[in-house]
Amino acid sequence: MRNKFVVRSFLIIVILLVGGSLYSLPYYVSKPGKAMELSPIIEVENGYEEKGSFMLTTVRMGKANIYSYLLAKLNKYEEIYPVEVIRSEDETDEEYNVRQLHLMASSKLAAIEVAYEAAGIPVNYQYRGVYVLNVIPGMPAEDKLQAGDRVFKVDGKEFKSSTEFVSYVENLGDGQEIALTFERNQVVKEVTIPLKEFEDRPGKVGVGIGLVDDKEIIVDPVVEVETEKIGGPSAGTMFALEIYNQLTVDDYTKGYEIAGTGTIDPEGNVGPIGGIEQKIIAADKAGAEIFFAPNEGGAADSNYRAASATAKDIGTNMKIVPIDTFSEAIAYLQSLRAK
Repeated sequence: MRNKFVVRSFLIIVILLVGGSLYSLPYYVSKPGKAMELSPIIEVENGYEEKGSFMLTTVRMGKANIYSYLLAKLNKYEEIYPVEVIRSEDETDEEYNVRQLHLMASSKLAAIEVAYEAAGIPVNYQYRGVYVLNVIPGMPAEDKLQAGDRVFKVDGKEFKSSTEFVSYVENLGDGQEIALTFERNQVVKEVTIPLKEFEDRPGKVGVGIGLVDDKEIIVDPVVEVETEKIGGPSAGTMFALEIYNQLTVDDYTKGYEIAGTGTIDPEGNVGPIGGIEQKIIAADKAGAEIFFAPNEGGAADSNYRAASATAKDIGTNMKIVPIDTFSEAIAYLQSLRAK
């Protein structure tokens, strides 16, 4: 009898544990990720080698279950975010992942442009169509297009930018149909979709997709950036530094292990990111000696100030360097004494 009670109790505990791990809460949990060397990820054709290394830093982000939520509550450097803070309204998991991958792709393009222009090398773009980020529920594109589709023709016409695409569609009327030629999973398809007026934009018609330019950058020497499993725009600054370093004779690492984070735009401006505290921990564990952090113009709540506070709290000797632009990072590296 006692054995039956023990077995039954054990099974109940197992069921509760499994159920708790499978049941998702309306939150995301982020925790320290990794710091990864960029030289194996980025390769400029006939690029110069470096003695030290540039590293990107990541956070681990996932949906919260009961246990991860409770652990995050107890861990100082794990953060809990409501779903609506991470995902846009009506955005599916697939659309969120597509958006993150696109943000990474845009970050790579900006980093390449900044690095090549800094090295005095021309940059050109080839427009490939519009990239579907999300589909608005209740609009005509629902169940016909999906996040990740690349639309490259409208009514048989090709355009040079998403602006031209939108302008063409908006000049048509409510109820008119357009034929879209698109690529999905390397298969070309065509679909006819009626236009409909947006509820929140009277007078404006469309099929109901969020879109961005899909374009290819053309540079010589060629650069390859392998980031298939990395999402988001936060590695842009470090991408630019690694690419630039491979393009130039001088080794800007000076033999140091250099980590950092921050978005970058085509003008070389460095922008803030989320999870700076977790990235400091990841960089410290990887042995980084220098960490570039977005300064945000010296704002009181800047990434740099949060990074400095975390570095002090964990007792690292890693040097936290504030930057607002790519050129400021280069100037700092130029002033370093080589190892």
